[in-house]
Amino acid sequence: MYKRINGLQHIGVAVQNMDASLRFYRQFFGLDIPFFDSVQPAPLMDVYTNNSTITKRASMIMNLQGGCAIEVIRPTSFEPKPAMHAAVGDLGICITQVKCKNIQDSHAICSSQNAPGLTAIGKDPIGRPTFYMQDLDGLHWQFIEHDQWYTQGKHHSGGVIGCSVGVSNMEDALGLYADILGFDKVLSDTTDSFSDWKELLGGQEKYRRVMLTQSAQPGGGFAKVTGATYIELVQALDRTPAYLFKDRIWGDSMFAHIGFDVKGMKALGQDLSKAGYGFTCDSNDALNMGQTKVHCTYIHDKDRTLIEMIEVYKVPIVEKWGIFLNVEKRDPLKPLPDFMLKALRFSRIKD
Repeated sequence: MYKRINGLQHIGVAVQNMDASLRFYRQFFGLDIPFFDSVQPAPLMDVYTNNSTITKRASMIMNLQGGCAIEVIRPTSFEPKPAMHAAVGDLGICITQVKCKNIQDSHAICSSQNAPGLTAIGKDPIGRPTFYMQDLDGLHWQFIEHDQWYTQGKHHSGGVIGCSVGVSNMEDALGLYADILGFDKVLSDTTDSFSDWKELLGGQEKYRRVMLTQSAQPGGGFAKVTGATYIELVQALDRTPAYLFKDRIWGDSMFAHIGFDVKGMKALGQDLSKAGYGFTCDSNDALNMGQTKVHCTYIHDKDRTLIEMIEVYKVPIVEKWGIFLNVEKRDPLKPLPDFMLKALRFSRIKD
């Protein structure tokens, strides 16, 4: 049976104030095109919510200029705990990365708009110009200058291109993210203290940072938009890192999970189980989120960072016009045609 991990699809982020955060992500990251925005029970996540079904509002949003989406989550059945003051390298997703066209322009715009926690411009371990800021919940976002774009719009920023994940054992982590999840191309592997982190909590300590990307062609219908993506694994060497999910459940404010687009979920699940990363929860069939239908499963790495696998069956192109696409039988490497992808602009939310 055919099976493939196509690539990074989205990062999940749980917030305190949904509407304010959605406006913030439109303002700073140009994430203004929603795929869905709905309130639903989340029985799939019971294993990560103390075996109690919560209800949450979730909205998947993207920037059509390029990059992956984010899924913004806010529980409606309980008041979520505020985000922790995470240090770089703490176990879990500690930073999410977005791309920009010109680092100087983006920094000036973010400064003029009073971006919280804005750092000076530096360079990451592979030499890319970069800076960091925080969102309304104090979570860290990293801008990286990039030359790969799907459309050219007015916003200075593109969408998500990756994340930094704190791990306790680098070799164990590489066994999952590189060998199994397909981020097998090492762009850098550096042990040091890093100048681009000097203004972040814990940033003056010593770390091993390994930057990964896929050597295989990214797949899926939205591959033209998402483009190249990256996973940075971070191991703290001067301290025992904190676990970001400690005394917390899925839905409390934090970076919640990494989402991968996949094809052939059942066969993939068999491989993951043999490797010791069996599904911890599985929708078993199409899960409805508004008019979007997907098959969702979760695994976690050895440090309990949550990883979602999504096999897409039906997605809205222009929901208000009733235009949807059934992708279940499509070639998993064949991108959607440009006229469909660019039609998503008609769903754009303007402030």
